[in-house]
Amino acid sequence: MTSANLANILYVEDDPDIQTVAQIALEVVGGFALRTCSSGAQALTEIKSGFVPDLLLLDVMMPNMDGPTTLAELRKLATTAQTPVIFMTAKVQSSELDYYKSLGAIGVIAKPFDPMELSTQVMKLWQERV
Repeated sequence: MTSANLANILYVEDDPDIQTVAQIALEVVGGFALRTCSSGAQALTEIKSGFVPDLLLLDVMMPNMDGPTTLAELRKLATTAQTPVIFMTAKVQSSELDYYKSLGAIGVIAKPFDPMELSTQVMKLWQERV
């Protein structure tokens, strides 16, 4: 299912159960190479250590550094300054969706998500990005 343009995903999620389900869905079902992080701080460390993702997949609600704050910090780094981002959240009211898109998100995936459809959702948003 992967395309030549989308192979490496940085996934930031603080809930270990959701992280495991998404990892299986994206790696096994979707065939993507996934680097998972439990916090925004860990994501920054991964990028600074040389990981270059094609896509950022960020949980919105996390302790200490939430998804939007993590994105703001990742945008300061040359490696991820222009990397497309998808937010994952249970908060999907239209005003919240508008806010995430104003931050530069190419899309939002609602939680809870269907593990069998997650790769398809990610790829669809990837292909529809402008």
